[in-house]
Amino acid sequence: MSLLHPSYPAPRYFGEKGEVSARFRPAATEPEFVSEPGGTAYHYLSTATSTDGEYGLYRVEMGPEAGGPGTHFHKAMSEAFFVLSGSVRLFDGERWVTARSGDHLYVPVGGLHAFRNDSADPASMLMLFAPGAPREEYFESIAQLADLSDAERVEFCVRHDSFFV
Repeated sequence: MSLLHPSYPAPRYFGEKGEVSARFRPAATEPEFVSEPGGTAYHYLSTATSTDGEYGLYRVEMGPEAGGPGTHFHKAMSEAFFVLSGSVRLFDGERWVTARSGDHLYVPVGGLHAFRNDSADPASMLMLFAPGAPREEYFESIAQLADLSDAERVEFCVRHDSFFV
């Protein structure tokens, strides 16, 4: 029986001794952005800038009944969700599931998905985007979409690789 294994990517580091380049972020670090209303806190753990575009990793702390984005997809990046605490409703393109601590949802490029916190309790999760994209501007500007014209909303969503259905 032959098992197919994906190969490792081509080397991108060509030094012989490695280098000191890791970055540590203590858990107690304050969030970089807190949305209003709802008070969802975004911790920018690894941004596209800090990872040279390899991925973006964010911890999202949602208040009770915080809601979330409607069904959408991305044309340029995959997205993954890992629930840390509480319960988060995740849409996998076919059905809504209640995800709890330790549950994970991977969404390939083009995959329909959505999330929200319907519960009366707070919830937190990790969101991973690969490759990395400048999601910080998206998180910080999404609340102002209602103030934009239809054309401006479309341009904003296209610029941020978010296609709502």
